[in-house]
Amino acid sequence: MNKNFFEAIECGETLPVDNVHAVSVSMPKIQDVIDYEEGKPEILEKIKSGYPRFILHPYLKKLALFIQKKYKVSSDFEVVILSSSKAVELVSNKYFISNKIEINEPFGVILVQKGTCQLKKVLMYIQHVGCNLSSRLAEEYLYKEGLINSIHKEELENKENAKDIIINTLANAYEQPIKNLCLAPSGMNAIYSVVRGLNSIQSRNGRNILIQFGWLYLDTMNIVNHHYNRQKIFSDITNIDLLEEYLEEYGFKITAIITELPTNPLLTSLDIKRLRSLCDKYNIPLVIDTTFATPFNLNLKNYADIFVESLTKFACGNADVLMGAIILNKKHTLSHMTTEFFKHCEPVFIKDIQRLAFQIRDYKQRVKDISKNTKDLVEYFKSCSYIDKIYYCLSEENEKNYRQTMIDENSYTGVVSVTFNEDIKDIYDKLNFAKGPSLGTEFTLLMPYTYLAHYDLIISEEGNKFLEKINLPIDLVRISVGREPIDKIINEFKKLET
Repeated sequence: MNKNFFEAIECGETLPVDNVHAVSVSMPKIQDVIDYEEGKPEILEKIKSGYPRFILHPYLKKLALFIQKKYKVSSDFEVVILSSSKAVELVSNKYFISNKIEINEPFGVILVQKGTCQLKKVLMYIQHVGCNLSSRLAEEYLYKEGLINSIHKEELENKENAKDIIINTLANAYEQPIKNLCLAPSGMNAIYSVVRGLNSIQSRNGRNILIQFGWLYLDTMNIVNHHYNRQKIFSDITNIDLLEEYLEEYGFKITAIITELPTNPLLTSLDIKRLRSLCDKYNIPLVIDTTFATPFNLNLKNYADIFVESLTKFACGNADVLMGAIILNKKHTLSHMTTEFFKHCEPVFIKDIQRLAFQIRDYKQRVKDISKNTKDLVEYFKSCSYIDKIYYCLSEENEKNYRQTMIDENSYTGVVSVTFNEDIKDIYDKLNFAKGPSLGTEFTLLMPYTYLAHYDLIISEEGNKFLEKINLPIDLVRISVGREPIDKIINEFKKLET
């Protein structure tokens, strides 16, 4: 990011800076986040791009306008660009959209009446299932049409080897055959495909309840809500007794158990051996989101039936590619059903594959460097008077569970979450780290997690009670630790001591 450690980054600037394909955006002040969540026009003008599933990329806006003119679409309709014709069918069928147009384009298009609640629902669903169009595909299309003057310069692997590099890297890391892997255009699209696959397979066996074990990432839960009439949430991942009691009655009705290891953002670990034993007892597939753990921190091959990873995070390291992966475990019962789990994934654009292939070569060393920095930063935080609580993978309450799966004793997941003894604004606003959504970057990246992920709960009394119930602090700051020299990282935090 910045050669001088560390400099303030203007609100609305892409993260990484000056990268049109960046998946994060700078929100350096708490007030910036509040204004964004409340839709203030002045902040929305500054933030022209951000995480692609949440903020429509400017190239997609430009492309939609071009398609509207090219196909003479009435101004009464919003042109919504999708990743494929398959996505068009998915969204159209769910929301009974009959306004399809015949096009000859390398993407899908639907028309939604402007000024309707249907439009908001459609856009939210696209966000949840991850069928957004690639910004690189839009860029290439716009350039060929003469609508933009240049293509962003970046290092890419060649087309012939790129996909093999990614697949082989992941296959080796997870110790699975390459036929058991599938790429998706985002981590959420990978989770969506898994949920659809499980629904299809297990409904034939009379299983129709999906368990979410732990308070999972918001869009994971949204996907489940879209595709399961029956689900059960166990928000406390440490209380496996409650899960066991539930399974005694409903065990053979369970489609699958989905969890994260460790959890986002509190870095809580579970008794994975006991959970695996329960899954075996009732023949329940176990799906683990390994984005935080990575295959280089935790060895979960003896536990998960299905791994899902957002490659946008540590595998990329530069926050400029949106991609995900499904990895089926050859040791468990579902590994032979690859078609059912992979068929719902959207296509991945070749230039995204080329970019990630270039970055993923450094995946293992990146995780190792970040892990070491994380360990040192946690040790510093333990002596800080301004820190109230530290959430990290080897905290006292997590250590026993986490050590079951550690690759080695230094395997710290590269994320730390903290709360403060002072007002969050007084702390957060003073720091000059990159600040915005996402994680897993080589540059240290801070995010006021609850403000960005659950602002609707912050602003209501009932929401506050719910956050308290699931033990999610309002003023939590999630720190994705980078590869900068650790003394530079610590020195930036030390300014809070004065």
